[in-house]
This record gives sequence, structure tokens and C-alpha cells, in this order.
Amino acid sequence: MPNNLGRVVVVGGGFAGLAATTKLTQAGFHVTLVDRHPYTTFQPLLYQVATGGLNPGDITYALRRFVSNQKGHLGHFRRGTVTGIDTENKIVHVTRGEDLPYDYLVLSQGVGAGYFGIEGAAEHTRSIYTRGAAIEVRDIIFSGLEHLASAKDPDRRFTVAIVGGGPTGVEMAGALAEMKSEGLPVLYPELHIDAFRVVMVEMSDTLLGPFDAKLRDYTIDELRLRGVDVRLNTAIEKVEPEQVTFKGGATMDVDLVIWAAGVAAHPVVNDWGLPQGRGGRILVDEDLRVQGFSDVFAIGDAALIEKNPLPQLAQPALQQGKHVAEQITHVRNGEPTEPFVYFDQGTMATIARNAAVVQTEKIGPVPALKMTGFLGWLVWVVVHLRSLLGGRNRLQAMINMAFRYLSWPKSATGIQGDVADSPAVQARSGVRAEQADEDDGGE
Repeated sequence: MPNNLGRVVVVGGGFAGLAATTKLTQAGFHVTLVDRHPYTTFQPLLYQVATGGLNPGDITYALRRFVSNQKGHLGHFRRGTVTGIDTENKIVHVTRGEDLPYDYLVLSQGVGAGYFGIEGAAEHTRSIYTRGAAIEVRDIIFSGLEHLASAKDPDRRFTVAIVGGGPTGVEMAGALAEMKSEGLPVLYPELHIDAFRVVMVEMSDTLLGPFDAKLRDYTIDELRLRGVDVRLNTAIEKVEPEQVTFKGGATMDVDLVIWAAGVAAHPVVNDWGLPQGRGGRILVDEDLRVQGFSDVFAIGDAALIEKNPLPQLAQPALQQGKHVAEQITHVRNGEPTEPFVYFDQGTMATIARNAAVVQTEKIGPVPALKMTGFLGWLVWVVVHLRSLLGGRNRLQAMINMAFRYLSWPKSATGIQGDVADSPAVQARSGVRAEQADEDDGGE
């Protein structure tokens, strides 16, 4: 296998970046993978970390281990954040170590939460798009339940609002609902289940918009059956530490707001001098080359084909990662590039134990399928466990999921974490501290 085809820098160790790295090293390119974290995270299962179902290590895999497994030892890893890109001299500037020269550049840095300019959303909400963020949410929920159990006020409630009715929001709401309806009576008998409130807020008239109407209706019914307060056609206007304000003026007291309403490019991308479209995503041509550049590509959630926007899911990212490696090979050999064609295999989302929705497209002689209930949930479990990197991670996650299933319902609230105050508690503590300072100053 040739090993002198050129240097490729791949920015971002998510689904797209890892797929590109694998194919590029197999083709004989020297690849440097850059990421600010020393590990890759299986994002579809982060909600399980946030609700205590899985350990953080179950869904992460060391990037140094990943590149060391690449064929021909042509992969290298650099931990750092990209601070700038000099496209004229073909250099990537990073926060750690020397600058990285390249012959071809692949941008797959992913995205972060998008707040759509809503006042207070960035400051007072939490997300579950990274391992650290999921752990923080886990700790806040754990602490909230413990505070409730020891509260002197019998009317005190802990309210979690999930904003956004896509798969991330639905899966988080379903897991929290099971804590409320199944776990609290077993592990917190001193609490009434209404003391833990789960609210799902979606600005459209349904949840899981891309799914079939019957699957959407099933999802709403299952969440409500488990005690989720589902609010459709409801938009957030303002977020404060202890309260959200809806468009129209109505308010709701909250302890924690989990933001799953959308994503946007990382702010640093604005400084890279590349064309950007909706949500700050990098504009690419149909062959995945960044518009105006012959040697810079963008893939995954970070990229946008304006004429054919793709869902921001794992499958498009994986397929783009493989496709970009083929296109770089074509460019290297002086051959014409090919447009990216997405092969839609379907999508799925879990709602709760024994409840999920699965929707597949027609593949050859296999007809399109729509599944719900236990069968859909089982398919969801198998697909996600198979997708984890590393045999140890798959085995550990399988053991944890099996134990959680068999020890139900105690495991529904078997969440452990460190004490971490919610935004509402922090705000109340701040008020008390200010009042104490004023009292001291008046004496």
C-alpha cells in the first residue's frame, strides 16, 4: 500500500472525522487527527450518562488508541483546539504544539448548541452534547432529588424542562419520566411523584418531526403516559435561572433547563475565513469541497450543502467521512471528483424502557419498516451497542444496560453523582448572599 500520497489534517474526532481518518490511512495518506478532547464520544448515548444509565467511560474511546490501530501506522493524534487556518500557506494553527502543515484539510469539528438569539438561553441552560456537559446534568439532577428528599417544605418541587422535541430531547425526557414514575416510589418513598416534574417544550405541533405521523403520535402518547408534561406549539422567549418565559407572556418556574432545540457552529469557525451558511455551518459543494477551495473539505454536522441539506445524524456523517477520502484520492490523482449521495437507512429514537420508534427506508428487496414498542427498543439497543468503538466498551455498556433492565425499577433512579447546584439553587444562594451582605453593612 502506498504511503507517500500526502499529508491530511482532519479536524474533529466525531463520526465523520474517524471515518475519514480510517479510509485515508488505508489509502496511504499520512493523517493527523486533531481534537480538543483526548477521546471520541458516542453522542447518541450521552443522555444515558446524564441519567445514570451508563458510565462516562462506556461511551468514550481514546483517540490515541484509535489512530494507533490504523493500517500502516499512518495516523497521528494531536490534542488541541484549532485557532486559525492559513489556507494560502496550507497551515493549521493549534493551541498545543507546532502548527500543522497540510496538503489536504478535512473539517469535521461538529457543532454545539444553537440558541437562536433567545435571551438567557446560553447562560442559564445546560446541554448534553459533550461528556462533561452530560456529567454536569447528571450531578444537578442527582443533587436536586437529594435536596427534595431532605427539604422541609412538602410543597417543594424539582422541575426539569427539556427544550426541543427531536431525538435528543425525547430520549432525555423519556429517561427522566421513568425516574419520576418508576424510580421515585422505590428509592425516594418520602417523595410524591409530582415532586419531580418533567416538561417537554416544542415550538412545532409535534415531536420527532422527520418520523411518520403514527410514530410521532405514539411518541407523544408514551411520554404523557409516563408523566411528561408535553407542550407543543410552545416557544421560549427568555430563560432565567429560576424561570422561563414563553412567547405570549406566560411563565414557568424551573430548576434546570436542558437545551436540545438545535445546533450551531462553534464560534471559532467564524475566524477561519471560510464561507458559512445557516447556523454558521461551512458551505460545501456537492463533492464536499469547501466552496472556493480545491484542497479543503468539510463533512458531518459542520458542513452544509445548501441545495441538499442533510439530517445532522450519525449515518450522513459516517458516509461523508468515507466519501471525502475517495475524493481526496481523486484530487491527488488528478481525477474528477464525484458528488456525495446519501444512502438513507432510516432513523430511530428510544422513548423509555421497552418503548422506541424505528423507521427504515426500502433497501433493495427489503421493504420500509416502522416499529414501535419492545421490538423497536430491541433494535435500538442492538444498533447502538454495535456502533460503540472498542470491544470493552460494547461489553461494559451491554452489562450495564442488562443490569439496569433486570434490576428495574430500582435502577430507574439509580443515579449517582457529586453534589452540584442547579441554576435555580445558585440564583437563590446568590440572593441570600447579597441579602446577608446588605444586612452586615447596615449594622
